[in-house]
Amino acid sequence: RNSSKPPSSDGYDKPKPKSLRKPSGKKSGGQPGHRGSHMEIPHEPDEVRHHFPQKCQECPHLSSCQEQGNFACTESRYVVDVDITTKVTEHQTLQPTNCLYGEVQRTARFPENVKAHIQYGDSVTVLVSLLSTYGAVSYERIHVILSSLMDIQLSTGTLVNMVARCADKVGPTLLDIQKLLTQNAINHYDETGIRVHGRIYWVHNSSSANYTYQTIHENRGQLGINDNGVINNSSEVAVHDCWASYWKATNVTHAVCAAHLLRELEGVVENASDHTWAYDFGGMLHRMKAQKERDMACGKENAGTYHLHKFSREYDRIMRKAEAQCPSPSAPVEKKRGRPKKGKEGSLIARLIKIKDAVMRFFTDFRVPFDNNQAERDLRNCKTKAKVSGCFRSKEGAQDYLNISSYISTGRKQGISAFHALQAAFSG
Repeated sequence: RNSSKPPSSDGYDKPKPKSLRKPSGKKSGGQPGHRGSHMEIPHEPDEVRHHFPQKCQECPHLSSCQEQGNFACTESRYVVDVDITTKVTEHQTLQPTNCLYGEVQRTARFPENVKAHIQYGDSVTVLVSLLSTYGAVSYERIHVILSSLMDIQLSTGTLVNMVARCADKVGPTLLDIQKLLTQNAINHYDETGIRVHGRIYWVHNSSSANYTYQTIHENRGQLGINDNGVINNSSEVAVHDCWASYWKATNVTHAVCAAHLLRELEGVVENASDHTWAYDFGGMLHRMKAQKERDMACGKENAGTYHLHKFSREYDRIMRKAEAQCPSPSAPVEKKRGRPKKGKEGSLIARLIKIKDAVMRFFTDFRVPFDNNQAERDLRNCKTKAKVSGCFRSKEGAQDYLNISSYISTGRKQGISAFHALQAAFSG
């Protein structure tokens, strides 16, 4: 320990894991002083404007010098602008008035997708769905944006119907995403609460590095997890926090998010500074993570036998120390029904002893990540939407939002932009 660094107020240094530290802010690529040197123009210039020296502009031979190619470009700069236009297509059915064969009762038909006197095309529906879901914009603001930019007046009901139509378009793809997740090796699971029509509903997330699948249910526990349908039909590794309902899935291999454990351990250190086992356990998790990163940098796919036994023995030693520093509470004088309460720290110790294999899974299986950040990132957008809109008016509307969000998230993980992904859904 660096002796020049003053200890924390409770007598123990509490460094954050490297994966949770803020980046140093150092820019990669580019040259010093060139802000935005990593940016690229979207396509080749639509227009090129030439700028001549002041004296050349006043010279009578400017035109002849241009024709002879006496100028060379010394530097180019680009201005990217946006031209927002609204395209209106009129469809007319025609009837012959003077037919050479004498037939005047011929009638034409509108295309199948043109059903109303005035309607909006797929591009408007894609834009509305994109703003509502990925952009987390409220319907009122979507109305303002479209009316001010494109002079399109859409009511709230029309906007809701557009989002529902988009959700129907992406529905078949969601079934494929769910099936692919059940066949995936490493899946991340998490849940978060949002308000729907004045009640708390739960968004259940099942995702991986390539796929996202989210559903909504009134129940946070087993009923909601079963309704999502991924973890119960999987047979590989499930990464999650210590929510009790996930442990009921016996068909998967469980892995616990170490970042959640670090936050719980930090709470123990803050509330009971003399219980040093929590600091020791957090340090062990950091060392295991660092050793795994070194092994992976060397091309190894599994941890060596030496380090497996070393950290396993250290795990057991810290747990024995934890039980000594936080013994079980004495039995109450008046017996009550159920098990005696252990408190938060005692419950954490008992849990760590019970799920040792799941805690060490990220080290025993290098495919498993250190934390469950993948699921937390996939859930972040729906929390942003809830903050902007306040709540959803119906469960169906919330599920439509989650369907489109799952589809867009999966597309972006596959390298497809959100707008092009929705366009592909409407084009079949």
